[in-house]
Amino acid sequence: MQVFRTFEDLAGHSHSVCLAIGVFDGLHLGHQRVIGRARDDARASGGTSVVLTFDPHPMRVLQPKKAPLLLTSTPHKLALMEKLGVDGCLLLTFDKAFSLTPAEQFIDRVASHANHLQEICVGTRFRFGHDRAGDVRLMEKLAPKYGYVAKEIQSVKLDDEMVSSTAIRQHVLHGRLDRAAAMLGRHFSILGTVEPGDHRGRELGFPTANLNRHDEVLPPDGVYAVRVTIGAEQFGGVVNIGVRPTFGEAEPRRVLEVHVLDLARDLYAKDVEVVFLSKLRDEKKFASVDALKSQIAADIQAARKILKSQS
Repeated sequence: MQVFRTFEDLAGHSHSVCLAIGVFDGLHLGHQRVIGRARDDARASGGTSVVLTFDPHPMRVLQPKKAPLLLTSTPHKLALMEKLGVDGCLLLTFDKAFSLTPAEQFIDRVASHANHLQEICVGTRFRFGHDRAGDVRLMEKLAPKYGYVAKEIQSVKLDDEMVSSTAIRQHVLHGRLDRAAAMLGRHFSILGTVEPGDHRGRELGFPTANLNRHDEVLPPDGVYAVRVTIGAEQFGGVVNIGVRPTFGEAEPRRVLEVHVLDLARDLYAKDVEVVFLSKLRDEKKFASVDALKSQIAADIQAARKILKSQS
């Protein structure tokens, strides 16, 4: 998948473009429907499918105090998007100046820089331009001028609940990972970068990698069986989320640390995707370090059984 950073980058692309536009936090089933329409139409016509999205999330610029934790950081979103089989992504920087772009001017810039813009696909609730003044009706009004077709893609419902980033975020926060997975069309996952830790796991005999999750939302504290993707490799793993109460730290900090099964090499500064399969237990304070070590060993055995059953 080719990533374009500006409208001018897109202008150099030679094929007719089927475009999907949205924030697409989470790449859930509804987002997949919008992107899938552009992808499939491009394949049918011999064109190019391009997803137009934004970095950072617009809410972080427009209302930073109300901005939610992310389901997918930008690198995570791009990695998931590539798996959907699209040809390219136009990743536009969203800042204060960009937020002032009038809706009609935004469409003009898109249409003027996409070589033969064939169609624009958006979800029913998508809004764009200054003060969110633009919607699919405006796209339809402007379509004859620029020669594209505007396609409004209906939202997805799951058991009478609308599939949305907001709903999935709440399911994750409350530990309803099965429900989140149903809406995502895959297991919930976090893409983090390994950062220096205090080596407590190594001292216990179970080395862990501490992940900077880049503001992605976390499920409740506890221990989870997970799959771990590092580049093209996949491993089993056990994740602990919490404040490690057994050690009684003066200033406890909530961390996400993963023990990767059957892997001994250093992962510092690597990007690691953690895919949550099942919760094993709540985080708890143990009477001794030896008791904690025994429990970790049991957690690993339980995780191996889950991983084997889902292989």
